[in-house]
Amino acid sequence: MVRLIRFEKAVADSILTAAMSAYPRETILVLQGKKSGNEIRLNNVLIPPLATYGRGFSMLLGSMLPWDLTVMGVAHSHPSGALKPSMHDLNHFYGRIMVIAAHPFQSYDDLAVFDSDGSKIPHEIIPDDSK
Repeated sequence: MVRLIRFEKAVADSILTAAMSAYPRETILVLQGKKSGNEIRLNNVLIPPLATYGRGFSMLLGSMLPWDLTVMGVAHSHPSGALKPSMHDLNHFYGRIMVIAAHPFQSYDDLAVFDSDGSKIPHEIIPDDSK
């Protein structure tokens, strides 16, 4: 069970920027990172190929993604401002976690993380890994 998500600052900033850029449409991104114990550290964002960005929905084709153990889940935006997953979101869950960015996409408070049951997972923003 994942108990904490650590976003590298660049990842959180990328999610918010993508959400603002797509507004009023939804956006969707693939999140890469590392799981260690009960924590996940998110360190990269990928733009999924052939994704669809619509008004009230976004979609990716899982078959277009490589099989990659660093994929931890997806992030998508809610232009409506709802900071909770819809039933559709939960029925199309991909990976270990789901991140939602809610309008107005202005601060880290506009991000929330959920597990496949729709339960909120605590998160924090950390400095980028200096590799």
